[in-house]
Amino acid sequence: MNFFHTHISPKAVEYATEALRTGWVSEGPRVKQFEAALAEKLGFCNPVCVNSGTTALHLALALAGVGPDDEVILPAQTFVATGLVILMQGAKPVFADIDPATGNIAPDSIRRKITPRTKAVMPVHWAGYPCDMDEINAIAAGHNLAVVEDAAHALGATYRGRPVGALSRFTCFSFQAIKHLTCGDGGALCCLRPEDAREAFVRRWFGIDRAKSQPSILGERLYDISAVGYKYHLNDLGAAVGLGNLEDFPQRLARRQAIAARYSRELAGVPGVTLLRQDADRVSACWLFTLLVERREDFIRKLAADGVPSSVVHLRIDHNSVFGGLRDDLPGQAWFNARQVAVPVHEGLTDADCERVVGAIKEGW
Repeated sequence: MNFFHTHISPKAVEYATEALRTGWVSEGPRVKQFEAALAEKLGFCNPVCVNSGTTALHLALALAGVGPDDEVILPAQTFVATGLVILMQGAKPVFADIDPATGNIAPDSIRRKITPRTKAVMPVHWAGYPCDMDEINAIAAGHNLAVVEDAAHALGATYRGRPVGALSRFTCFSFQAIKHLTCGDGGALCCLRPEDAREAFVRRWFGIDRAKSQPSILGERLYDISAVGYKYHLNDLGAAVGLGNLEDFPQRLARRQAIAARYSRELAGVPGVTLLRQDADRVSACWLFTLLVERREDFIRKLAADGVPSSVVHLRIDHNSVFGGLRDDLPGQAWFNARQVAVPVHEGLTDADCERVVGAIKEGW
């Protein structure tokens, strides 16, 4: 049994082989096809495909105008990429507390962290469970802040009947190897505003507007770069893999959600285990199944002895010196950080695997 699972569908192999045979493996028609498919099948708003979830986050901050001396509010319960992209823009990460019942950023803590220098808020949908986005977007609107959702865990999640990817000014997804949908590596930046998407298409390729730059007799396009751009575009090979894997994504997502529902039923009331809250107005993408447990290291050792892998995946990132070290004003984060651990939840698990996971936990540790 593996903790994570990388799914490569037969269609992904077929489409990637076709892409290789064409010799066109940089950004081309397949990237456009993938973007169109993400919009059609998952409800993404103006998706712009890039080469990683991290570059999607960074590009969003650049488009939002985040720069030196600005502040960006985020949770510490995330991967370091969420904080590092803020530093890449010369801005300051400001850590808000989380709701320990979900692992997601707490709106009330966001309010307390806002200063005249605050430029953006970056909620993270921990484990694929959507944050309180209506409250967060209302807070942001009241202070003229950009919202940049880190939805690396949340592909396929919905919030109050709307897909994650169509809720905020910016939403960033990851198509890294172990995510729900992989391109080998890749990501997408979704933009509510069409003008943001247009600018993202330009800035993901050095700031050159391919649609308007014409070839010249000299062999180079004619262009005039007006803003700093990046080499952030997805290529056709990655897009081909993504297109193939997207075809059976609904079935695979449903399998993850069914496994998570089984865990929730069968682990409710187990001594030493607290389940995270699940509200009826949102549906998790179930990238992780996080538990809050007593004596966590004993729990991990017991499961390992039974052949069941487990992992915290990410501890709070503010312990890193690059972010200034641990904060002592995040009590919810501290409580969650000391107890959280995840067990496998992916489409590669058999029913027997799930039974082993549940049985190992119910036996105690």
